[in-house]
Amino acid sequence: MLKKIINKIIEGFIKTSGWVSSIIVLLIIIFLFKEATGLFTKSPLEEGYVLVVNKKNPIDKLSPDQLKNVFDRDSTSWKTLGGMNAPIEIFTVEDISTFYNDSMIGANMENLPWCINDHIAKTENVISYFPEKYLPKNFEGKIMHLDNVSVYQFLKNKIWLPSARPVAQVGALPLIISTLLVSLVAILIALPIGLAAAIYLAEVADSRIRTFLKPVIELLAGIPSVVYGFFGLVIIVPFIQKIFSLPVGETGLTGSIILAIMALPTIITVAEDALRTVPKAMKEASLALGATHWQTIYKVMIPYASSGITAAAILGIGRAVGETMVALMVTGNANNFTFSLLKPIRTIPATIAAELGEASYGGMHFKALFALGCILFLITLVINVYVEYLSGKKTK
Repeated sequence: MLKKIINKIIEGFIKTSGWVSSIIVLLIIIFLFKEATGLFTKSPLEEGYVLVVNKKNPIDKLSPDQLKNVFDRDSTSWKTLGGMNAPIEIFTVEDISTFYNDSMIGANMENLPWCINDHIAKTENVISYFPEKYLPKNFEGKIMHLDNVSVYQFLKNKIWLPSARPVAQVGALPLIISTLLVSLVAILIALPIGLAAAIYLAEVADSRIRTFLKPVIELLAGIPSVVYGFFGLVIIVPFIQKIFSLPVGETGLTGSIILAIMALPTIITVAEDALRTVPKAMKEASLALGATHWQTIYKVMIPYASSGITAAAILGIGRAVGETMVALMVTGNANNFTFSLLKPIRTIPATIAAELGEASYGGMHFKALFALGCILFLITLVINVYVEYLSGKKTK
C-alpha cells in the first residue's frame, strides 16, 4: 500500500513538473512575441517628440531613411526630396538662442513655444523636431506623421541604429545575414572534420582509443563559451589578421572558425551514433561482395546514416546560430551589411547581449531587440523541427 502511494506521488510530481515546464516555456514565448509585436505599433520618431515643417512646404511625408539623410546632413536641399529648390534648415530647441535673446525666451523659458512657432512660421525651408510639450496650442506649422514600422521594413532595411535621433533606424537585414553567414561557414568547416572523426571513432579506432577519445570530445561541449572566445582573441584573431593582412583580426571568418570548434562535439557525437546504427549484416554483405573497408564506409554506411549525419550538421548550425559570447568577442561587433568573411560583422545574439542593457524598457530600441529575439527563435525552431523530421524519417 505504501509503495503504491509513493509511486502515485512520484507520478504526480513528474506530471506536474512536465506541465509547469511546458507552461513556463509557453509563457516565455508569449512574452517574447508580445514585446516584439509592440515594435510594429510604434512610430520610429523619438517618443515624446514632434517633427514639423513650414505650412508652405509641399512635402507631407518622409521615410526614416530620408530623415536620417537630412539630419546627418547628407541631404541638404529640399529638391532632392521632391520639394522646393531651397536648402534644408534644421532647427532644434538647442538652436533657439541663435534666433531669440534671453528676454524673448523668458527667464524660465515660458515663451519657448511662441519662439518655436514664430521661427517655423516665417522660415519656409525649416524642418524641426522638439519635445511635444513645447508645441503651442495655435501652432502655425505642419506636423509630419511617420508611419509605424512594418515587418517588411524591419526585415529589409540595412541600417541598425535603434537609438538614433530623431528617427530610429531598425533594419535587421545585416544582422540576419551575418548570423546565417557565420553559422553556415562554421558548419562547412566543422562538418568534414566532425564526420571524419565520427568515422574514425565508429569504424577505425580500437576500443582503448575510442574509450579515451569519446569523453575528451564530449568534454569540449562543457567548456564555457567565454573560454572559446578568449582562445579566439589570443590565438585565432592575430593569425587571421596576419595571414590576410587585415587592419583587424576580429572578422566573420574568425567567428566561423571558433563556432566550428564549438560545434564539433555535437556533430561528432550524433554522426557517430548514426554510423553505429548501420546493421552489421549490411557491412558484412558489402565486404563479402569484395568491397574494401573504406568502400563499405563511404558507399554503404554513410548513405545509410545520411539522415543522422544531416541531423548532426543541422544541430551544429543550431549551436552556432544561438552562440552569444564568441560572436560578441571575436567577430568585431560591427553592424556592416556585407557578405565578406574578412570584415567585422555583428550577429543577432551579440546585438541583443550588447544592447539590451542600454535600451529603455518599453521603448523602440527595447522592442526592436525583442523582435530580433523572435527572428532567432524562429530560426532555431525551424532547425529543431527539421532535425525531428529527419530523426523520424530515419526511424521509419
